[in-house]
Amino acid sequence: TMAASPALLFRDRNLLARKQSARLDKQNDLGWKLFGKVPLRENAQKDSKKIQKEYEDKAGRPSKPPSPKQNVRKNLDFEPLSTTALILEDRPANLPAKPAEEAQKHRQQYEEMVVQAKKRELKEAQRRKKQLEERCRVEESIGNAVLTWNNEILPNWETMWCSRKVRDLWWQGIPPSVRGKVWSLAIGNELNITHELFDICLARAKERWRSLSTGGSELENEDAGFSAADREASLELIKLDISRTFPNLCIFQQGGPYHDTLHSILGAYTCYRPDVGYVQGMSFIAAVLILNLDTADAFIAFSNLLNKPCQMAFFRVDHGLMLTYFAAFEVFFEENLPKLFAHFKKNNLTPDIYLIDWIFTLYSKSLPLDLACRIWDVFCRDGEEFLFRTALGILKLFEDILTKMDFIHMAQFLTRLPEDLPAEELFASIATIQMQSRNKKWAQVLTALQKDSREMEKGSPALRH
Repeated sequence: TMAASPALLFRDRNLLARKQSARLDKQNDLGWKLFGKVPLRENAQKDSKKIQKEYEDKAGRPSKPPSPKQNVRKNLDFEPLSTTALILEDRPANLPAKPAEEAQKHRQQYEEMVVQAKKRELKEAQRRKKQLEERCRVEESIGNAVLTWNNEILPNWETMWCSRKVRDLWWQGIPPSVRGKVWSLAIGNELNITHELFDICLARAKERWRSLSTGGSELENEDAGFSAADREASLELIKLDISRTFPNLCIFQQGGPYHDTLHSILGAYTCYRPDVGYVQGMSFIAAVLILNLDTADAFIAFSNLLNKPCQMAFFRVDHGLMLTYFAAFEVFFEENLPKLFAHFKKNNLTPDIYLIDWIFTLYSKSLPLDLACRIWDVFCRDGEEFLFRTALGILKLFEDILTKMDFIHMAQFLTRLPEDLPAEELFASIATIQMQSRNKKWAQVLTALQKDSREMEKGSPALRH
């Protein structure tokens, strides 16, 4: 056979290239049909200008817009560029001209459109201006508050923190830049934990993790009451919970900037308090502190916070004391919201169904993070009472909706609160809640109930055994 001529070869190669190109185009079309977009790897390599040029080439349009001097009408038979053009353009030469009456009508319609467009533009400009003014006002008030906290309150903390002026400013929300410092001072350090103690607990936790991962034997005598299996279960739970802590933020996930910090604080705490160990919900509390404090200071605040009576009752799962807290809560619930209280009773919706989650995570899992931090601000000021006052504020805010619901819908609603819960409305609702019942304050009601509970235990052999 004769050798194929170069021209023939060249033609065949071109034909093959065109077939491959057509096949690729077909695949891409399929991608558009199935998923509404080009496959990612191809799309990612092209910048927006390239994609636009390709689109214009396919559509047969010029990639460069015509210059203003150029007469578009010469190039295009008739292609109005907008509804404005439809009204104002004269008809193409091959069609009869518009009657004067119609032209006049179109002119009026166009002028009305312009007036409406200007109105909308003005309205939008006013809205933007208002938004900007509001933002400036908020930023200015935060700036002023930062100066007040830094220059007046923090240097004179002991004498000023309980004054009326500071309490009022506190209610407005602590500026993020001083929040950590205020929380640390308000929570205090009754346990006298030092940075050195944190380092020791962390080193011990790391040693324990190494030992468990290499299948080591019992570590220390002090852990005699806690089997390796218990410690391993606690370690696994920490790992699992860290990945579920504020999943939307991603900063606590594996590889995120705060993953190891959160792991360190929770691990160190299980060494500091092996009698409490790790309990679900702790990761959210530690995470909020990490976002506002340095690691060692976050650990100090975390340990002292968990040592408060209410937190200790819940995290050590002291059923008797937890029930006393629920009973105290119900006293104020009935006092403040009698109609809703009766509705809950009728539907057998008990406080544990929604309160446990709120108290365990101090609302950081149930509310938007910025709003949870504002709840923490006042919780640091008022103590445990504010946690229950907040719960009543939430119930009051949604009272109308809740009274129309049955047990299942109420339970679902309260365990998954709306994500766009407005801060000012919630705080206004909390402000109306009275934490006083028959002239008794929260602490007095709680103490009286605890006393009754102890007397019942003493008097009942069944309870004693």
